[in-house]
Amino acid sequence: MAAPRRLIPSLSLLSAFEAVIRTGSTRAAARDLNLTQGAVSRLVQNLEAQLGQTLFLRERRRLVPTGPAQAYARDVAKALDLLARGAMRLRADTGGGVLSLAILPTFGTRWLAPRLPRFLAAHPGITINLATRLRPFDFGEEGFDAAIHFGRPDWPGTGAAKLFDETLVACCAPAFLAAHEVAAPADLASLPLLQLETRPNAWATWFAHHGVARGGGRGMLFDQFAPMIQAVIHGLGVALLPEFLARTELADGRLVRICGEAVRGEGSYYLVWPAAGAAYPPLVAFRDWLVEAAADPDGEAMLPR
Repeated sequence: MAAPRRLIPSLSLLSAFEAVIRTGSTRAAARDLNLTQGAVSRLVQNLEAQLGQTLFLRERRRLVPTGPAQAYARDVAKALDLLARGAMRLRADTGGGVLSLAILPTFGTRWLAPRLPRFLAAHPGITINLATRLRPFDFGEEGFDAAIHFGRPDWPGTGAAKLFDETLVACCAPAFLAAHEVAAPADLASLPLLQLETRPNAWATWFAHHGVARGGGRGMLFDQFAPMIQAVIHGLGVALLPEFLARTELADGRLVRICGEAVRGEGSYYLVWPAAGAAYPPLVAFRDWLVEAAADPDGEAMLPR
């Protein structure tokens, strides 16, 4: 049941309260909101009166938020962020709707972005807004219409369309390979093995596939493939990289495939969306197109011409 609108404080009251919590003082909040310090103080007092709650303790001319106020501030910040996102979506809408998509950074820049012109040319009224997210999130709180997800189709409350599996190849820089004797997969165990946070078992799986009892575990740790690829290019070690992401560097010689065949990763790439928004027209159009594009993930069929 929706709360009576008369109980909801005005945006001016909520904005002042959120700014004081975020900046730490009425003076800083006043600068942030382009108001006077006195105006901010009055807005906070009016909010306390409307809610019937003391939100701040006045200590030596300082406002110290109470515990309940800090919890309320988190809700207010989320609500203001959703309103701001909604306004941005409305302003960006060119008539066909706006699709807010969360992407994995390297997947988005290396695989999706080169193909998006084809989609936008076929659907000129649709606007796509992109933002990066590395892990599952609450669609209701974040306001996205869909997300690119790696792993398994186990994101609660969502629908999912599988795009393709991940195949990993061991890569290093040519100079690095020349400086290290590598004749068999077991030889990699003594080398610096670069790790990705979201693929903690990748090297263990690779070594097991090649019949090596124990794999090495030392090496730099990364949260994204893009900086890992640069680290490999500059000779900092060996990395397991998805074939479709490393294709350019392998083709131009900045990276070389090291011994051992490609190994299927433990997860796959999916497009996921909140179950309640499955019929949203921009999502339906994008989903249909993306599934077709993903049918040939390593090819050029969906690239712009």
